[in-house]
Amino acid sequence: MSGACRIVAEILEGLKSHVADGITTADIEAFVDEGLRKRGAVAAFRGYRGFPSSVCVSVNEQVIHGIPSGSARIKNGDIVSIDLGAVFEGFFGDAAITVPVGNISQQARRLMEVTEQSLQYGIEMVVEGNRIGDISSAIQKHVEANGYSVVRAFVGHGIGRSLHEDPAVPNFGKPGQGPRLKEGMTLAIEPMVNAGGCDVRILADDWTAVTTDGSLSAHFEHTVAVTKKGPKILTK
Repeated sequence: MSGACRIVAEILEGLKSHVADGITTADIEAFVDEGLRKRGAVAAFRGYRGFPSSVCVSVNEQVIHGIPSGSARIKNGDIVSIDLGAVFEGFFGDAAITVPVGNISQQARRLMEVTEQSLQYGIEMVVEGNRIGDISSAIQKHVEANGYSVVRAFVGHGIGRSLHEDPAVPNFGKPGQGPRLKEGMTLAIEPMVNAGGCDVRILADDWTAVTTDGSLSAHFEHTVAVTKKGPKILTK
């Protein structure tokens, strides 16, 4: 798990400086493919349920599952959510970041900050004996206290020898509910947060989810292990 997650983290870290005004979302996929190849890993997403690419690249009002394209050019002021999964020696790692391009609006910057903060609040609840609902509630509480909405159509998940495993990890819920956390569990926690309403719709490509009201969306994700000493972020 650590090996797969470290590969994901290294590639995402490199993308922070690679994403720039004028490149295409296909250029991001090419960077990812090269990074996976050099590290001896395989893209977890390509072919998963028919997904055609090795990385999800979602721009502005696109929430998740954006398909890279040579005609989709990134420009100054955009925010770009990049979700990456890797398979290494039979285990999966999964993480996501949202990257600002050039001079972004104060609204966009604040949305990104709150989303990343909500992920950290969720991670703090990854303590043996807590329940999934404690993670969900911590994320939802912070997001809604700042005037944003949590996407409900998509949730986080267990991860290990498969990309998506039980339990589901919603970004909304009540504390004290859901499966109990046990040492050795590994969870992909991934708040998707909209500046407007929580509703999404799927585009004609059958994958890309966008905000129904056209508002901006941000996405951050870590793979986290439950340990005796508390949460261990594997995709740092």
